[in-house]
Amino acid sequence: MSQSLHIFTPSNLTFPKPSSNRRFLVTTFSPKLISIKASTSSDPNSSTSPQVLISNNGTGASGILSSTPQDYDTPPSQSIFSDSSSIEVDAVTEAELKENGFRSTRRTKLVCTIGPATCEFEELEALAVGGMNVARINMCHGTREWHKRVIERVRRLNEEKGFAVAIMMDTEGSEIRMGDLGGASSAKAEDGEIWTFSVRAFDSPRPERTVNVNYDGFAEDVKAGDELLVDGGMVRFEVIEKIGPDVKCRCTDPGLMLPRANLTFWRDGSLVRERNAMLPTISSKDWLDIDFGIAEGVDFIAISFVKSAEVINHLKSYIAARSRDSDIAVIAKIESVDSLKNLEEIIQASDGAMVARGDLGAQIPLEQVPSAQQNIVQICRQLNKPVIVASQLLESMIEYPTPTRAEVADVSEAVRQRADALMLSGESAMGQYPDKALAVLRSVSVRIEKWWREEKCHEAMELPVVGSSFSDSISEEICSSAAKMGMHTLVLVL
Repeated sequence: MSQSLHIFTPSNLTFPKPSSNRRFLVTTFSPKLISIKASTSSDPNSSTSPQVLISNNGTGASGILSSTPQDYDTPPSQSIFSDSSSIEVDAVTEAELKENGFRSTRRTKLVCTIGPATCEFEELEALAVGGMNVARINMCHGTREWHKRVIERVRRLNEEKGFAVAIMMDTEGSEIRMGDLGGASSAKAEDGEIWTFSVRAFDSPRPERTVNVNYDGFAEDVKAGDELLVDGGMVRFEVIEKIGPDVKCRCTDPGLMLPRANLTFWRDGSLVRERNAMLPTISSKDWLDIDFGIAEGVDFIAISFVKSAEVINHLKSYIAARSRDSDIAVIAKIESVDSLKNLEEIIQASDGAMVARGDLGAQIPLEQVPSAQQNIVQICRQLNKPVIVASQLLESMIEYPTPTRAEVADVSEAVRQRADALMLSGESAMGQYPDKALAVLRSVSVRIEKWWREEKCHEAMELPVVGSSFSDSISEEICSSAAKMGMHTLVLVL
């Protein structure tokens, strides 16, 4: 006998939520319609393995998708196929189905920051082929015109090539940052050098070893002996003297400083916040960027340095008023002490969260970052909110073609914790090997997901209690028992 499965769903895939069916990490696309055909022998004693064929709906092109029953969620020998239902998939998912079958399709989404290394159409296409689900534009860098061109290229990629790449806009936030380094791409600070950090505006060319700071109260807040961290500790300075609006610092840990890098300063082992804590979460520049994102119809807006749920609610109301037909999701970036203090209410108000470990590691002791990440992911799982793990996943691949084994272990742990997405920052924006970095994320994600499925097939499922009444609890127990029976049946069949 033979059975056929025609696959078709709406163009917007959705994740179920208690109060919303907003999609996550996918966007509208125009992919190819495929049909899957499962053929099994009518002879029950036949030793021939079932084969899954893929065809192009009557065009004559076909090929074997899989020849092993382990590739299905349910064995093809059971009557699970429908003759009238179909599902629409993008080009990458179609390739994964052909290669690995249904059970091995990657669940972990991949986010790539777009920068000078990946902004052209061909480079974006290479990332899409490699598994990029979301293109992130960082408003800390580049002009709105530049970002607009990137958005147009991503949309063209989806329309012409059948991909489903969403667009996420990341706001700059109101934290203390360095200036643009006079147009230079970077500046190297050597051990023992004296640098000046100033709130003054300098005529070009600016004095040597001088950096602008965007916070007017910077010189008033710091004291001699404070430790100044650039970009979460990539470069360190010691404050040695204050002269009016200028702060003289000696480099204690040399390194490369990049434009618009975040600045934090510590005193007696604690983060100095003071006036910095009074800065608004969304700056005037951020509001202009948000207007730009709404006009361009981005899929996600990630808000930096979120301090409370009120900020998220206000932004959602603003988006709804500015564009009533928009479906823009708001992602809260957890990267400050204030975020951790109000974590659950922030995540509840948001459409998703991002574990921004770079800036978070500049505000809490480094040894606390892993536990903070696990806690954020767990709360997102409990509240049924998508979560992205970001920052320095494969930092070494900015310069080198292979990652360190510690980085691979870090990526594996994020997938094992069941993060919904992983994000590349400098690796894809300005790195020398963006395609290879993405390939590492994809291969590690697929491997850990496979290991997870194999392990979970032999473990009892622990489901959170949702019901509030006695009747709801009975319904939960019935559903839990049915799920466990299904899992054990699947194990026996496989």
